[in-house]
Amino acid sequence: MPKVPVNDIDLFYDIKGQGEPLLLIAGFLCDHSYWSLIMPSLVTQYQVIRVDNRGMGRSSAPDSPYNIQQMANDVAALLDHIGIDQVNVVGHSMGGQIAQELVLAHPERVKSLILLSSLAKGDGRFNHLISTWGYLPSHIDLKLYEQVVLPWIFTDEFYAIPGMVEQLIEWAVNYPFAPATHTLYHHSRAILGSDTQDRLHNILCPTLILVGRQDILTPVKYSEQLAQGIPHSELVVIDGGGHGILIESLDTVISVMLKFLEKLPKLM
Repeated sequence: MPKVPVNDIDLFYDIKGQGEPLLLIAGFLCDHSYWSLIMPSLVTQYQVIRVDNRGMGRSSAPDSPYNIQQMANDVAALLDHIGIDQVNVVGHSMGGQIAQELVLAHPERVKSLILLSSLAKGDGRFNHLISTWGYLPSHIDLKLYEQVVLPWIFTDEFYAIPGMVEQLIEWAVNYPFAPATHTLYHHSRAILGSDTQDRLHNILCPTLILVGRQDILTPVKYSEQLAQGIPHSELVVIDGGGHGILIESLDTVISVMLKFLEKLPKLM
């Protein structure tokens, strides 16, 4: 699994499968492994590129301010390195913010856009929460941090599955590439500093916006705002899903994504 030097860091990436390129960008607290459950359904039809955002997983984690446009530039440099001119892009949560900046900066390189549980700009409650999540890691251990964060990610129904949440926390605590405390602070500030509201009309590629109806972190209203601002967009609200739809509503997400992608004209 290779790394590429871009913008003064080493960026980790992973490529699997054959077909049109499909880039997956994860969100806050997540690296490329967040897409693991969806990968088997994608690699049979697409060349799937996963990346660890700066600070996450096996990418470099400089202790300096990050911003969303910077992370989009990292991804663009990665595409240059692996020789991909045009790509379908999927971003979850903060990854969706990065994906928006990527298409705004390089519209010719993005064939289509899929925004999962994402936003253009947060409101007061969201900003307060993300700010707190940035400060907390310097005061509590990772296990307690996960216990604080996960209720915002999953629904009551998910919590009712015996042992499921405990299993996720155990996995996170033992993960060998857990993020540094300073990374979570810098990522939180990058999220807070991101705002595409007044530029959404410049996103002209076919766009799928997907959100869980029970998402309390990036609620449906955020996806509605994206859909209202992006001209060629389609909004799908999944009944029963929360923010963690890639885990909790996996089969539905796969079905909706593949139907959207299959409708697009093929890259030459």
